Amino acid sequence: MFLGLDGGGTKTAVVLAGGDGRVLARWRGPACSWLDVGVAAVADVVGSGTRAVLAAAGRSADDVTHAFLGLPGHGESAGADVLLDAIPEPVLGHRRYTVGNDMLAGWAGSLGGHDGINVIAGTGSMAYGERGSRTHRVGGWSELIGDEGSAHWIARRGLNAFSRMADGRLPRSALYDLLRERTGIAADLDLVGLVMHDWQAGRTEVAALSRVVTAAAGAGDPVAASILDDAVEELVQQVRVVAHRIGDDGDGRPTAVSSSGGVFSDAGFRSRFAARLAAERGADTGRRFTLVESVLPPDLGAVVYAVRRAGEPVPETWDTAEPAAVVDVTG
Repeated sequence: MFLGLDGGGTKTAVVLAGGDGRVLARWRGPACSWLDVGVAAVADVVGSGTRAVLAAAGRSADDVTHAFLGLPGHGESAGADVLLDAIPEPVLGHRRYTVGNDMLAGWAGSLGGHDGINVIAGTGSMAYGERGSRTHRVGGWSELIGDEGSAHWIARRGLNAFSRMADGRLPRSALYDLLRERTGIAADLDLVGLVMHDWQAGRTEVAALSRVVTAAAGAGDPVAASILDDAVEELVQQVRVVAHRIGDDGDGRPTAVSSSGGVFSDAGFRSRFAARLAAERGADTGRRFTLVESVLPPDLGAVVYAVRRAGEPVPETWDTAEPAAVVDVTG
């Protein structure tokens, strides 16, 4: 029996599943990013979720072969990692667990635990890949340092274009009108007060404006289209660097690339990304990458990673139906 936890900045999911791919219990709870809520709150969420799924399935922690906890921000602060790594032991009563970044759950789920690369473009952005024992991560540096190609990055570029249009430094286009309509500002400079004061430059609020840019691009706005093309190029570059580090398939087959995150939910953006990725060529001038649909959600991806860490075979099929034992405390 395996336990997987997929943490996030808005919610957390915990899954208990058998080695046959059958889901025994699920729990949904609040956010567990230590950067936002602190390590103590993360410990509370981990403890609540773990105890809840075990109780719902009528099992004990001793029955858990291995657990994987994917936590946001893990691996990004040596001091915090020491504290995060210690959280599961008091709850489980043993050390058959692994703590890692939540991107690992996304990678394992999207590719079913097979070799390949997962590129993420949500509020932030990063790419992660594995081939055999070789692993590599690119991106995930936060909105202040990096996160190129992410929703926040796209929104910032859109806000900058709006300011130039408002000043007269750039011809006004659909993006200008759509952003005014979306924010409801009465005057152009009201945008400063809205974003910096009312929203406190909130990461989530700013990132949501990326939808204005994708909508403008869909309406034929050349400025918005250029922003999205740049975002696509940034994400493809992340994939390219990961592929270089983990190596191409030895048999010459294209490397599988999966995509995650809200930016890819826009059909136009996904189409741009797919076309750009398909243009990448390998050493033999054949297609280097193939874009694949995600196999499993990240919470089951956390279970897949737990199975892999235990050295057990990953189930070929999963019973993804909602189990009878579901606990939801998200409110």
